[in-house]
Amino acid sequence: MHFNHQQMWSNHATGQTAHFYPQQQGTIDSRFFGPMFPPTGGGPSFPPPGPPPGPGPGPEAGPPTSPPPSFVPAQTQQVEAFAIDPGSIRRCLFRFTYVWLRNRQQFWFYPTFVGRRSVSGFRWNGFRWVYFGISLREISSFTCS
Repeated sequence: MHFNHQQMWSNHATGQTAHFYPQQQGTIDSRFFGPMFPPTGGGPSFPPPGPPPGPGPGPEAGPPTSPPPSFVPAQTQQVEAFAIDPGSIRRCLFRFTYVWLRNRQQFWFYPTFVGRRSVSGFRWNGFRWVYFGISLREISSFTCS
C-alpha cells in the first residue's frame, strides 16, 4: 500500500505533525482489517435509516394518556429479600403498576423498559407522569393491573 503524504499542520513547540492521505493507492487487506472498512474507492458508509438497535423503547414510548387508578392496591406480594427478578416485572410492561420501595416510598408506575438490573418508565407524581428509572434492588414489591 502506498500513500501520498501531505502535511496538514505542525506544532513547532512540541514537534507534532499531522498528516492526511488524500490519494490512497492499493487495496486494504481484509484479512487484517475485516469488514469494518469499506472497500477502497467507496464513499463513507452510513447506518441504515430508522431507530438504532437497542434494548427497548425507553422514553420514546411516551407516558400513559390518562392518570393511574385513584386507589392504592393492597400489598399482597411477599416482600423480596433480594432484587426483584426482571422476568417477574416484565409482565407489567405498559401497564399501570403500583410499586413499594425498600425505603417505604410507594407510587404508581408505568414501566416501558426492563433491563437485567433496572426498570424504567413513567412515575406518577400526583399531577403528571415523569420519566423515571430505578434499580430492581430498590423495589420491595409491586402489583400491576
